[in-house]
Amino acid sequence: MIKVLLSGSKGMLAHAFLKKKPNDWSILATDIEELDIRNRVQVHKTVGDYGPNLIINCAAFTRVDDCETERELAFSINAKGAGTMAESAREIEAKLVHFSTDYIFDGTKKSPYLEDDPPNPISVYGSSKLAGERNVRNASENHLLIRTQWLYGDGGNHFVKTILNLAKERDSIKVVNDQFGSPTWTEDLVDATIALIHKESIGTYHVVNSGECSWYDFAREIVKEAGLSTKVIPCSTAEFPRPAKRPSYSVLSVDKTSNVLGQVIPGWKDSLRTMVRG
Repeated sequence: MIKVLLSGSKGMLAHAFLKKKPNDWSILATDIEELDIRNRVQVHKTVGDYGPNLIINCAAFTRVDDCETERELAFSINAKGAGTMAESAREIEAKLVHFSTDYIFDGTKKSPYLEDDPPNPISVYGSSKLAGERNVRNASENHLLIRTQWLYGDGGNHFVKTILNLAKERDSIKVVNDQFGSPTWTEDLVDATIALIHKESIGTYHVVNSGECSWYDFAREIVKEAGLSTKVIPCSTAEFPRPAKRPSYSVLSVDKTSNVLGQVIPGWKDSLRTMVRG
């Protein structure tokens, strides 16, 4: 039996881990009430007392716009907290799985970002997550660092849920058509992560659903799969200014991950259909 410590257990990503966990995993699920990753003493005690073989850190401050005004909080969780989890994993010789984001890139590249492309975050959120990556790498060699993007799934608030709610209330909705990424179903992300763990992979990997689209394309597909008639109207990012800058093109290449796993990660349209139609 593999002992797994899971942080951020009330979040959307951890929800998928709890649903999809292998039969030989025994999971201690913790959220901020049981394990505040900002608290170094608490982290080291919890990890030391439980003695996991594997630590999966799903705890993060992901409200991108709020990070702009709550910089200290963002860095305390996404950067310092990540490093503390890695230190604790190293002390008991456990493997750490940590998640990062496409927002570490500036979005100026015209082709999918590779794992070793130079980062250049343009938001506090991206900067805090990049600092977290560096802290994890510095603290423990035995880590699996996974970058992902545009997550949706059960157990959280996300773009799919927002669009479905708006589409049921309105005749039309405006969605930006000049930001591009890869919508990613948490269940596919977890499946690929578990497969990488079984392969004993270490280092940095990109895991997203295959293919790319704009938020507008994504919204149109959501409305279509739900069988709704709401009109989706394209607009520019400039029409919807937000506190945090977003990368205009931050598609992540999954070639490395697909080669290691020997299979292609499912396409975003197929996974969206499965999720929406239930």
